[in-house]
Amino acid sequence: MDAITYRTATTADIPALIELVTSAYRGDASRVGWTTEADILDGQRIDAEGIQADLERPRSVILLAEQAGQLMACCHVADENGHGYFGMFAVNPKAQGGGVGKQMMLQAERHVLEQWQLPLIQMTVIDCRDELIAFYERRGYVRTGIKKPFPYGDERFGIPKRDDLQFEVLEKPLGATA
Repeated sequence: MDAITYRTATTADIPALIELVTSAYRGDASRVGWTTEADILDGQRIDAEGIQADLERPRSVILLAEQAGQLMACCHVADENGHGYFGMFAVNPKAQGGGVGKQMMLQAERHVLEQWQLPLIQMTVIDCRDELIAFYERRGYVRTGIKKPFPYGDERFGIPKRDDLQFEVLEKPLGATA
């Protein structure tokens, strides 16, 4: 099996990123994996303009994991107010459960710590995604108790099938602890 390689995304990667993120979260294709949001959201998960903005933003990168020339996983990391932000995390549904996602998370955490010297990383997760939150908790993330409203009416984030969605903030300290 070919080794997984990592690199930062460029504008040329935008179509492949849209395809990967959509396949991991929306529609019937996403049901192959366990990260699907198809039962709670329709519509798009990401768009080219949002990805381009992340690529152009200072202290913001999209990391890619590739194997044999295929895009296997991605995530967005950024410096947000003195802590790392981890988002746009997607793994090819056919590869979920094989460890590539865990390795992608480690790459993201390493980038935030080594490149920006930030001691903490945060993410937001739709709060009804118990299995996904448990996955992150097994990797050292903890619930902060902070909830953020879901952007109802903004179809850039999808079309909700429920009226009780909100985001929960999870965080993880990075580096050595004293």
